[in-house]
Amino acid sequence: MIAAIRRKYGTPQDISIEELPIPQPGPNEILIRVLATTVNRTDVGVLTGLPFIFRFFVGFPKPRHLSPGTDFAGVVEKVGAQVTKYNEGDRVFGFHDHGNGSQAEYMTYDLKLPMAKIPDGLDFHTAVASLEGAHYAINFINKVELNKGQKVMLNGATGAIGSAALQILKAKGLVVTAVCGTGYLDKIKELGADKVYDYQTEDFTRDEDIYDFVFDAVGKSSFGKCKRLLKPDGAYISSDLGPRNENPFLAIWTAIRGGKKVIFPFPDNVQGSIDQMVELLNAKKYHPLIDKVYPLEEISNAYEYVASGQKIGNVILDLTAD
Repeated sequence: MIAAIRRKYGTPQDISIEELPIPQPGPNEILIRVLATTVNRTDVGVLTGLPFIFRFFVGFPKPRHLSPGTDFAGVVEKVGAQVTKYNEGDRVFGFHDHGNGSQAEYMTYDLKLPMAKIPDGLDFHTAVASLEGAHYAINFINKVELNKGQKVMLNGATGAIGSAALQILKAKGLVVTAVCGTGYLDKIKELGADKVYDYQTEDFTRDEDIYDFVFDAVGKSSFGKCKRLLKPDGAYISSDLGPRNENPFLAIWTAIRGGKKVIFPFPDNVQGSIDQMVELLNAKKYHPLIDKVYPLEEISNAYEYVASGQKIGNVILDLTAD
């Protein structure tokens, strides 16, 4: 099999494409023929080992897996001796934010890790694009109590997290104002936004409406800038540490002080996120935004593109070529 390989933390140029033996599953593992995976913000952290604390989750002092990758969609090729839940030929997808070595033609996967069967009729690109960003979006949303009709300002609506959050919020009956770039206003309206701001020509923080929540799905704003948008008991939630890494500290301080608050969305329960996405996909209430598709041989270019901050939605690595 061919696999993307890196033996140390580094840059996209440190990734090579190499021929390796096909691994064999242990008693509680399955062998998966990977047909699609994404290159996402989590993958960039797995590749670079930055921020440094990331290494305590994905391997220290060097990466745990030879191949990078955190998500996959593919077909079960072989099952371990003790596996009963899955069979050869099952279409499966999964995500593990500590890395799982999925950027290779084949991978073994322990059944203790998060995964599910792909809903019938769903292609592999759509399936894999419904994992990483959706998981982090869900972990924005599940940190607060949401009620139908509440108003949300969503910054970064074209990212993998933002486009997922938009659709999940609309499925729950919330009113969403979304912020995106000039070229994507119509697409974001198509995904369900009730009102849109073009950040290239407008400052969304000057909006005269008042919101229950501000979700900053790209981490490019701050509590200080968005505070005026919030109701007296409203909450600001960001996908980033914020200027000077302030958001975790503000989450503690504002919880003590009361009033408008910051919530830092530590992500957990990946399996629960996947189960929610299976429900939404089966109900045809979720359509992931896909930007570009690269073959595995162009993985370094895919990483450079994602790391540049230019991507919208998801960037796919296609492994279907013979």
